[in-house]
Amino acid sequence: MPTCLPDPSIERKTVKGFKFPLGVYPVESMTPIAGYASEFEPADSEEEMGDWEAWPDQYVFDIVMSAERVESFWHQVFAMMPGRVFPIIDYIGHDAHREIDPYMAYEPIGKEKVIDAIRQFRPFFFEDGMVGFGAVTEDPFFYIFVDEHKIVTIRVEAQFKSRIENLLAAFELEPCDEPAGADSASHEHLAILVTSPDRPDLIIGDEILERIRDRWHLVLNVDPDTNVDEEDNDLGITPWRCLARFATEQNPDDQYAQIYLTASSIRQAEESAQECIVDHLDEHGSWLDIVIVSSDRITTEQMSDAVTKESKSKSFDTKMLETESVIMIHFVNQL
Repeated sequence: MPTCLPDPSIERKTVKGFKFPLGVYPVESMTPIAGYASEFEPADSEEEMGDWEAWPDQYVFDIVMSAERVESFWHQVFAMMPGRVFPIIDYIGHDAHREIDPYMAYEPIGKEKVIDAIRQFRPFFFEDGMVGFGAVTEDPFFYIFVDEHKIVTIRVEAQFKSRIENLLAAFELEPCDEPAGADSASHEHLAILVTSPDRPDLIIGDEILERIRDRWHLVLNVDPDTNVDEEDNDLGITPWRCLARFATEQNPDDQYAQIYLTASSIRQAEESAQECIVDHLDEHGSWLDIVIVSSDRITTEQMSDAVTKESKSKSFDTKMLETESVIMIHFVNQL
C-alpha cells in the first residue's frame, strides 16, 4: 500500500517549547502564541452568495497550537461532524498564475474515507507545508480546515459553540486577541516527503493528491471557462501543461502522458488534451478511459524549455499564443 515518509534530514524548528510543522516555519525572529480568537459572523445574504448555498449565523474559531497537538485536535473535532462530509483540500501546486489550487467535493462522502486517507498519509496532512485540508457539512453547518500552516479554523452553528470551547479548554488553549503561528512572520513552505529506490511504496505530494482526488471525488474549484490570475486579470491564451492518466482495453494498466498546449481556459485545455491522446493512441478497443490529473498554466520560458528538451532543436514561438493548439505530447511510464 502506498505511504509517505518525511525527509529525516529536516530538523523541526522549536521556539520556547512551541513546535512548528516540519514543512512550514518562520525565517525571522518571532514569538509564537498558542491560543484562539473567536467571533460571531451573521448569515450571508443570498445576494452575497449568488449560486452558492448561503452560510448561516456562525461562530468562527481561529486556533494556533504546537504542531504535535494538531492531529489529536483534528480527530476530536472531526468526530463531532455528521457521518457524511464534503472534503476540502488546498494545495500549493505548479500553476504559474495561481498560488493555491482549491479542491472540493460537490457530493458528500463517508467520514471513514477521510479518516483512512489521513491515517495512510499522515505526514503529508499534518507536517507538509504545501497542503491544507478540511471538511464541511450543510445540515448542521459545520466547517473545519487545517491550512498549510497547520492553523485550524472552525465555523459552527450556535449549538456547537460550547462543545468547541470545552474542547479548547481541554487542550489548555485560551482565548487571545492575536494567536501567532508561522504565518505571523516571514516563513518558508517546504514539501517534506522523500522517495527511495528501495521503497517503491513511498510517494510524494503530487501523487498523494492524485489518489485523494479520486477517493474523495474532488474537483478543482475554479471557473473552468475563464483564464484569469489571482487579481482577476484576463490572461487570454496561455501555455499549459496537462498531465493525463489513461488506460485502454488493450492495455488496462494506468499510463501517463504530458500534453503541452495553448488554451484560453481549463475546459479548453483539458478537452484538447483528451482529444490529443485519442488521436495519438488510435485505439480500436471497446473502451478508453482518460483522466486529466492536473492542468497547469506555465510560463513561455517553461514551455520553450520543454519543447526544446523534447525536440532537441525546435523551440516554442510566442506567435503560437495567437491560437489554441496542441504543441506536443510526451508519453511517460511514471513521473
